[in-house]
Amino acid sequence: MNDYLLSVILGIIEGLTEFLPVSSTAHLRLAQDWFGINMKDGYWKMYAIVIQLGAILSVVVYFWNKLLKFVKSFPRGEQGDKNFLTHPLSLVMIAFVVTALPCYLIDKKIGENLESLVIIGLSLVIGGVVMWVIDAMFNTPRIDRIEEMSLRQAIVIGAAQILAAAFPGTSRSMSTIAAGQVMGLSRASALEFSFFLSIPVMFAATGFKLMQFIRKTPIGLSDKQWIVLAIGFVVSFFVALVVVHYFMAWVKKHGFIPFAIYRILLGGGVLVWVILQQ
Repeated sequence: MNDYLLSVILGIIEGLTEFLPVSSTAHLRLAQDWFGINMKDGYWKMYAIVIQLGAILSVVVYFWNKLLKFVKSFPRGEQGDKNFLTHPLSLVMIAFVVTALPCYLIDKKIGENLESLVIIGLSLVIGGVVMWVIDAMFNTPRIDRIEEMSLRQAIVIGAAQILAAAFPGTSRSMSTIAAGQVMGLSRASALEFSFFLSIPVMFAATGFKLMQFIRKTPIGLSDKQWIVLAIGFVVSFFVALVVVHYFMAWVKKHGFIPFAIYRILLGGGVLVWVILQQ
């Protein structure tokens, strides 16, 4: 298939799945396998990370006014009851640090797991079951706004993301949302915090992977590679922008169980496919 068309398809898949708790990483990995892309190729590994940043930028655009409000109210908060450790921006960055440092140390293992369809399939199934149970059990939230979150809640949510990074298919958004619900956040506030936390996490991951690739490839990217990367980036941005808008409304009315069912079915299908290929 033409690489430009392939990038459009991958960009659509990324934009559709980045913020849904179904694992965009798993969907990209499965799509790349379907289209015969060599996952040991450093360029395509880097590509899968970088186009996620396109989707993440949609969050910046969608929540721009709220982000500005947070920046202007830092560190005291709009009500004057926050400090450097409890302001929403601080909580996002603390959760990011809790996530980033361990993930940096296990980066090699993360790369190895990304190549394993068995791990991806199992992570989809197990994550789906966990999501289903948590969404059914923790349905009496104490917190409806991320402005009400505590430092302890942010640390727990950040730690939960390590699991998602270590086992592709778990889903960064799923782990963030599930941990938030366990810690007393409503579905909407857990989802919103997941959106905000994705910004520093994916900026850091994109920069890290891009530098890794450039360091290992002295000649850098070709003009075609840059164009293919740009197409996936732009497509994922616009598709994700639509998804963010409608997903917020969906979650408030329907919850996460439909996504849990989808994960279990997809993960089961992946495992069956692996067995049939042996």
